[in-house]
Amino acid sequence: HTTVVEFVLLGLTNSRHLEIILFLFLVMAYFLILLGNITVISITLVNHFLQTPMYYFLRNFALLEITFTSTFIPSTLYSLLTERKMISLPGCFLQMLLFFYLGTCTFFHVAAMSLDRYVAICRPLHYTTIMNNRCCLQLVLACWAVSFLLMFPPTIMIVQLPFCGPNVMNHFYCDTSLLLQLSCTDTGFIEGLMLTVLIIIIPGTLIVTAVSYGCIMITILHIPSSTGRKKAFSTCSAHLMVVMIFYSTSIYRYIRPAQRGGQDSDKVLSFLFSVVTQMLNPYIYSLRNNQVKQALKESMLKALSGCLR
Repeated sequence: HTTVVEFVLLGLTNSRHLEIILFLFLVMAYFLILLGNITVISITLVNHFLQTPMYYFLRNFALLEITFTSTFIPSTLYSLLTERKMISLPGCFLQMLLFFYLGTCTFFHVAAMSLDRYVAICRPLHYTTIMNNRCCLQLVLACWAVSFLLMFPPTIMIVQLPFCGPNVMNHFYCDTSLLLQLSCTDTGFIEGLMLTVLIIIIPGTLIVTAVSYGCIMITILHIPSSTGRKKAFSTCSAHLMVVMIFYSTSIYRYIRPAQRGGQDSDKVLSFLFSVVTQMLNPYIYSLRNNQVKQALKESMLKALSGCLR
């Protein structure tokens, strides 16, 4: 019964001047996301000193970030540049499915990385035994598999809904809550199912992350060296800052009743957790690390000496 063949995405703003500014910012943000994450993947693959569980998780997280942001940033850049706000029905469904599947994986990966840091700092003597290659692989595969099992059923149900018009969404990507509002049938069951799934995903992984970092903080307080405590707090506080932005915006955006037609504040919150935090992640989690900086410096010197020869 669907008569709609495409949706209109109103985007981030109606002002052409602001669209140009946003286009430039998004180009820079996407470049930094790609540069930071490709650097993390490359340096952790080629340097044998970085073949540890922590960098295994960071490498997978970097790959996830590239794929997640690539589901919507290129299309948003295209619409900002050409002022074409349309997206086809299949394209909208595909973007929605990939965005929420990969976004769900991000939550589980953040929780897995916090568990890894908990074992490394609070159980250092058992770290290599607990976080062995098999355990790391199983955790990463579990993140992907559980995300699929949680997000696939409700998104497939949304794809099967009829859409008879209107077809305008006040957003810059195809959002599930707005798609449900545009359907010309009752969506109460799917809305309840989506809310249940999101409560499992977001607060559930937040509890794991918060408990892990809480135990880490307690352990740090018992470090006898003030220099060691300061260094550890500096690292953890940077991680927590990104985690707080990511979770607070996600919870406020999705763990509440959807506003009819969408609100501008929803777009701002979505922009924060889908662009800003993704831009910060590789630099907060990886590139500030002394081991990564040293490995990067050695690789650059080796490449430079090779060019000179």
